[in-house]
Amino acid sequence: MSSASSPTQKPLQSASTLTKPLYGDEVPISEKEEIMSDVYCKVADRYDAVTDVISLWMNKPWKQRFVQQIQAKPGDKMLDVAGGTCEVAKRYLQYQDSVNNDQTSSVHVVDFNKNMLLVGQRRLAGSDWIRNGRITFAQGNAEDLRDVPDNSVDIYCISAGMHNLPHPEKALSEAYRVLRPGGKFACLEYGHTEGMVIGAVSRWYWDNVVPVLGQLLANDRASYERLARSVRTFPSQQQFAQAIRNAGFHLPGKGYELYQWGMMVAYIGSKKV
Repeated sequence: MSSASSPTQKPLQSASTLTKPLYGDEVPISEKEEIMSDVYCKVADRYDAVTDVISLWMNKPWKQRFVQQIQAKPGDKMLDVAGGTCEVAKRYLQYQDSVNNDQTSSVHVVDFNKNMLLVGQRRLAGSDWIRNGRITFAQGNAEDLRDVPDNSVDIYCISAGMHNLPHPEKALSEAYRVLRPGGKFACLEYGHTEGMVIGAVSRWYWDNVVPVLGQLLANDRASYERLARSVRTFPSQQQFAQAIRNAGFHLPGKGYELYQWGMMVAYIGSKKV
């Protein structure tokens, strides 16, 4: 993760421009989805295990904290976008079961990568959630949720997915469309660590350590170089919070909360009534 002043950091761009650099090259936006899909096809089976190591075993605690901060209500219907391995969906239903004593809430998991969805389906196969129809799956694009009706979900959630998208602003527009008025928008995304020293260490870690871990743990250095660069060039939390507001959402306060100095950032807001 880079600091807010990193020279590689770029604002959200229009469809007519090039996307952020991937793997050392300027890649046309039209090719980014295909590139990232190929990356996740390669790493799907090992994705969560490698992410745990890369995050210094903070990945699961971050997601647990994120789900708790959403403060879901009994009966809420969540749309979990880019949620293929079900790390968030599982914690959401556990929260509803244990905190709200609720058996009526549900989650629909959408991911553009079928390999990631298969990991999640295998992980929860045989669970009461599957048997009772409380969790469903579909392959789909965050930028075009054509199968999800307007004003139909109570919570829109996306975790570590925005940085992969060619047009994050389109995903925000779709999130606004499918949420009912007053519904919650919840995004957990890699951030830019704040502070000169921590920022420098973070940039060095992403550029030098993450690809090596990808090679050691998943035998795939190139994919993790691409993933690292996609994270490093995502807009700052200040820029992305403004983009969320520009899409029509209300974000309280400064608009985000930092986890571990900004290694991850939680954006939790709502669609205006």
